[in-house]
Amino acid sequence: MTRRSVSWRLVTCLSSSPKLSLNVLCLVVTVFVLLQIWSFHITLQPILLPPSLLTYLNHHHQQQQQQPEVSHNDYLVEKLRESVTFLPLKDLRFSNKPLEGHTWFMSSLYDNQTKGEVQYQEFPSESSRERLLCLKGFDKHDGSWNYYALAWPQALPVNASLQEGLTFVSYNHYDYGNMWHGLSAMVPFVAWSLRNQCEKPHRWVLYHWGELRFDMGTWLKEIITATYDQEPEFVRFGDENTPVCFEKAVVMRHNEGGMSRERRIEVFDLIRCKARSYCNSSSKTSKPRIGMTLLMRTGPRSFKNISAVTNVFKRECKRVEGCELKIAYSNNLTFCEQVELMRNTDVLVSPHGAQLTNLVLMDRNSSVMEFYPKGWLKLAGVGQFVYQWGANWSGMKHEGAWRDPFGETCQFPDTDRRCMSVYKNAKIGYNETYFGDWTRSVLERVKKMKDVVERNHGYESLDGCMC
Repeated sequence: MTRRSVSWRLVTCLSSSPKLSLNVLCLVVTVFVLLQIWSFHITLQPILLPPSLLTYLNHHHQQQQQQPEVSHNDYLVEKLRESVTFLPLKDLRFSNKPLEGHTWFMSSLYDNQTKGEVQYQEFPSESSRERLLCLKGFDKHDGSWNYYALAWPQALPVNASLQEGLTFVSYNHYDYGNMWHGLSAMVPFVAWSLRNQCEKPHRWVLYHWGELRFDMGTWLKEIITATYDQEPEFVRFGDENTPVCFEKAVVMRHNEGGMSRERRIEVFDLIRCKARSYCNSSSKTSKPRIGMTLLMRTGPRSFKNISAVTNVFKRECKRVEGCELKIAYSNNLTFCEQVELMRNTDVLVSPHGAQLTNLVLMDRNSSVMEFYPKGWLKLAGVGQFVYQWGANWSGMKHEGAWRDPFGETCQFPDTDRRCMSVYKNAKIGYNETYFGDWTRSVLERVKKMKDVVERNHGYESLDGCMC
């Protein structure tokens, strides 16, 4: 039908119908027919697109056909991986109270603790919502440049590696080279193992103020080797931008804080037992009736007149039947020689210093006599009492301390903290009368205990260790 014929029909319709309604209806029908004809005519014409746009659309269509369809779960996992947030290990906002509460180390997390037990964090756990601990950064000078994060096992951070097995993460505010400070950082891990089927770590991560450390003192390393029957392996991070996540991790940042005395004694019993087993220090070998050891120092805090001090203790030991005196320097002894020496020691005599850490290797109820240079009582702070605490925690008896009233002269009043730089590494004098009376009193007490009570050897049997 042509446009001319349609127009003719429209005119005929309008002129022949006497009624307006029929005219309007005829008009609507005619317009509808015209529109249908024109639309059909347009669809028959080809759509011309620019060549570049046509090429792009064809290429995009081919890519969509080649790529597999991404599931909704895969999409969510990818977004979880990208959303893992790393925070500084050392939170400078808490630099004024680095050891309080959540501490400045991993400050966004809180510890698990049962009364009398260690304070610790475990990953994964209910408190972490089953997320793993991830670490990155290898800065040895600024802990705020090392980082931590939590991530679900199915959505580890981008480029992360996974370390299988148990990892111990240790925060030490002091030093892993010092025997006492290092041991204090290790004790809570041993306590945790005792409560978890004696589980052993596959590796250690060491931090000091959030800064990485890759080793520890020889004595401490031997203690760990003996306790866990394996040498400790220390994690080294290879790339500051490559996270390392751990299948299972236990974090300690309060040392032995929170532990009851009973728990501490239990830990030191195990350490003592394992050290003796490791060194094959047999209980069947003969021991002196009463063993007294002078464990000496060289340099700072050593005795000024070693021969005079030695003569006092020799004289008093000779007065007690079965007493044997030994004089030793811990820096000249191997670890196992120190273990054997302490097994044969009932009374340990030594100046204040790290060598006194060996006291934990003596039998329970053994005695400790400690000596200080001038000025320590007023200026050294609470740290001067660590071996008094250590004796108590390991089941020993601290017999008190002698403090030299004489020594180096400080240009400031003796209460001025600047004087501590003078007194800290000073040498120790002696008081023959006081030393003699004190030693006689201690030996008499030890002899009576030996005569009346069978010595408690703790875990003396090599087959009797709890782990």
